[in-house]
Amino acid sequence: MRPGDAARGAAEVLQSLISHRVEGVSAVRRTEDGWCVEAEVLELARVPDTTSLLATYEVKLDEQGELLEYLRTRRYRRGAADE
Repeated sequence: MRPGDAARGAAEVLQSLISHRVEGVSAVRRTEDGWCVEAEVLELARVPDTTSLLATYEVKLDEQGELLEYLRTRRYRRGAADE
């Protein structure tokens, strides 16, 4: 499995589990057990868009791309800058 495959697979399985739209993948790392992918998810759309709530999820996949676990690691407003 290549990094792009891991990113796409993680985004698809995460979106199906949490019923929120995955906006993109911000990181892909190779691990001893497979892959760790960080995905940005739109959890609550608001107007204006800069006040929408997003979250970062960490998704761990095995060598074959099967889900091992996922965890929300951060929640933030779209317009908020990293500290």
